[in-house]
Amino acid sequence: MNNQSTTSFTTEELAEQLKVSKLTIYDLIKKGELRAYRVGRQMRVDAIDLEAYKESTKSGGVSASPIPHTKEQPMDSTNEVNEAFTEEPPPHFPTFATRQVIISGQDMSLDLLASAIEKENIGYRPLRSYQGSLNSLIAMYNSKADIVSTHLFDGDTGEYNIPYIKRILNGHSFIVMNLLARKAGLYVQKDNPKNIRHWSDLQRPSIKMINREIGSGARVLLDEQLRMAGIKGNRIEGYEQIEMNHIAVASKVSNGLADVGIGIEKAAALVDVDFIPLIQEQYDLVMFKRPDNKHLRDSILRTLQGEDFKNEMRAMSGYDLSMTGTILYETP
Repeated sequence: MNNQSTTSFTTEELAEQLKVSKLTIYDLIKKGELRAYRVGRQMRVDAIDLEAYKESTKSGGVSASPIPHTKEQPMDSTNEVNEAFTEEPPPHFPTFATRQVIISGQDMSLDLLASAIEKENIGYRPLRSYQGSLNSLIAMYNSKADIVSTHLFDGDTGEYNIPYIKRILNGHSFIVMNLLARKAGLYVQKDNPKNIRHWSDLQRPSIKMINREIGSGARVLLDEQLRMAGIKGNRIEGYEQIEMNHIAVASKVSNGLADVGIGIEKAAALVDVDFIPLIQEQYDLVMFKRPDNKHLRDSILRTLQGEDFKNEMRAMSGYDLSMTGTILYETP
């Protein structure tokens, strides 16, 4: 008996062999380009079917005809493929009638949005990713996020978000809608003993700061403000010391480990620090415009414009909802 006819591979082994992601393997199976079958909850692909797939995709020749499958429980229907994904469903891939949707960003309002999507019961299961604005946009570009939040200040135009989104998602069709506005500025110790009032105060020799990670909206805001003021970040004590969220930054200031940090007003209300508001920042949502996510896009807009969602947001305080649900930019 030919050993090839009895050898089979798991999706992990195939991904390793072909040097692609598991998502790519699932996609090939879903499209019917790679034949698979189920053993319990695990999907497997026979070596003979793998070779048939390779032959069919070689350039310069005639595509090989699919080899008839002789295993029990052949994976010939979309429903059976979807059932097999209960083994370990990848992001963006439907399990039964439910499709996972990744919401990327760090504000608590996104947790409310995820809850609203679940309540809508429109066939989507929201998952949260807590990445900063720039990294979230890059994840979207790489098809690793579906709904992305951004608060990226552009010093050259004085605008939020749109200049960055256009550059990063160049060539893609997308929509930008406002989620909220909020105050950003500086955390200082109680009663502001160092009398810090503005961005330019950060360069004073007696001031030690705590920074945010590269790619976060807060870090972009700081770097743009320093650039416009002609201040070199590496000349500020503590510029290289970072924390990964607003609460952590405010806590370092509260504990006396830094004199100042950058963040949003809401975190100051949760930590024992004073807050110096310096800018009203725009916090927007970005989604690709594709036929397969139109239902989701419409649902998100309905949610943002609805009073139920806005009332939940108002209960959290600290948000300006005057533009919530407004489409700010949309490609044709």
